[in-house]
Amino acid sequence: MTRYDDTRAPADNQTPADNQAPAHDRTPAHSLDEERLARAALSHIVEPGDEHAGRALRHHGATGFLRLLREDGRTAEPGLWEPDTPGPAPDPRDGTTLPGTSEARLAGWRRRARTATPEQHLDHITRLGGRFVIPGDTEWPRQLDDLADARPLGLWVRGPADLRAWALRSVALVGARACTPYGAHTAATLAAGLTEHGWVVVSGAAFGIDGAAHRGALGTGGATIAVLACGVDIPYPRGHAGLIRRITEQGLVLGELPPGGHPTRSRFVLRNRVIAALTRGTVVIEAEYRSGSLVTARAAARLGRHTMGVPGPVTSGLSAGVHELLRGEATLVTDAAEIVELVGDIGQLAPPRRGPVLPRDLLAPDTARVLEALPGHHPAPLADIATRAGTHPDHTLAKLYELHSLGFVERHQDHWRLTNRPTEPSNARHGGT
Repeated sequence: MTRYDDTRAPADNQTPADNQAPAHDRTPAHSLDEERLARAALSHIVEPGDEHAGRALRHHGATGFLRLLREDGRTAEPGLWEPDTPGPAPDPRDGTTLPGTSEARLAGWRRRARTATPEQHLDHITRLGGRFVIPGDTEWPRQLDDLADARPLGLWVRGPADLRAWALRSVALVGARACTPYGAHTAATLAAGLTEHGWVVVSGAAFGIDGAAHRGALGTGGATIAVLACGVDIPYPRGHAGLIRRITEQGLVLGELPPGGHPTRSRFVLRNRVIAALTRGTVVIEAEYRSGSLVTARAAARLGRHTMGVPGPVTSGLSAGVHELLRGEATLVTDAAEIVELVGDIGQLAPPRRGPVLPRDLLAPDTARVLEALPGHHPAPLADIATRAGTHPDHTLAKLYELHSLGFVERHQDHWRLTNRPTEPSNARHGGT
């Protein structure tokens, strides 16, 4: 299981080569434009997360893979390799073009290859003020490499920030589309708290928890990233067109599909692996048993990221999936400080949790025993109070004068009673510090 790549600037004794991307990502500067053009075309040809395409890309490179799809090459010879057979692929030098790939899949790729227009897509994203980020770019988040053959071919990005820098301090907040007011409030509060701690909030711009998380981050002037299951030029859902526009101006909007790409059910599911890999941890706020946000959480767990859940009412079906996660390896969190304690640096601990501290809690044991001996509704003589407290009358009298000075008791001639004046309440929140 691969942990999140917390890549930092090279140390003083580290050469630039020591901090480079993996060997298959190091593209010479003179061929980077050709590589970008090929990957832009492939983002139109193959579906996001297609491991068959990822394997072909690893064997042939982006330009070689695209060239094979545009040429009339032959596929694996019958009888030598069964299509889509699990296990290691044959040596790509055996004379076959794409070993292990079925005829139907290859035919689909080739049909799309005939309609790919990468130059137009790259020109379109440039006119939108965006860019197409690929492995080998300084802005590429290397933690996405943990996806192996399911790694994105590239990311179409809109927004002013540096994706790699933001991704290094990011947390995913996900959950149900049809969320409750409790879930929406919790998502917005957690997002605002995380941005105040200097973290970036990542979500999918959907209705419900996603939208509440983005708004919570934007409301504090914080940083947020929306990962779309469609082209970054298409506001989806339509009802979030204004929200996505705000994220584009203040944060980042990204996706694997080229401009004009439309969302499908499978693309929403595949989008979740990018959210999981991009961030240090995933927090699920509300989710039913079959919620797509649980797919994100499980992907995060497989990648070695932190998986967290916010509990809800045990009677709520929208919290049932979260509670199932919490019965497993997920960690229960209730505020931003607890999230930062998990995903942050060593020593960034959440404050200890305790109930409110009342003034009488600060009394010495002997003094508190005398206070508890006073009847609740009528004055009592000193002798009766001393008997109830089990102390000597002189000692009881000294404690009564102490309690009188603190405002707990009043004296009525030779009798004592609890004061009618309320003491100052504690300002600690229930369950807080």
